[in-house]
Amino acid sequence: MATMLPMPSQIETYKEMSALSARMVEAARLQDWEALVSLEQSVAALRDTLASEDEPNASLVAGDKALKAAIIQRILDDDAEIRRHTEPWMENVRQFLGSTHKRKEVERAYGAAG
Repeated sequence: MATMLPMPSQIETYKEMSALSARMVEAARLQDWEALVSLEQSVAALRDTLASEDEPNASLVAGDKALKAAIIQRILDDDAEIRRHTEPWMENVRQFLGSTHKRKEVERAYGAAG
């Protein structure tokens, strides 16, 4: 007979999100975009789990609420660090896509060289 595993507590879920977030920072530093996307998808799944709770703070005692706030702050700090590494890359992608789009418009307007 299979037994159901207990659902992780909200604090455990936030801790897992924080651990993934720290790994995302490292992936961003290394410019490992595939790993970053994969980790972000894992964080999003955990976030969706938390969002589905009816009363997110109902089961938390005072100490857990402070711990939850500290973990969320750590995740937000990681997010800022991730953005620091990804925004320059994203700007390069925007410029590349913009120049590619402009080149295609010119080719359509004047015909492809050849």
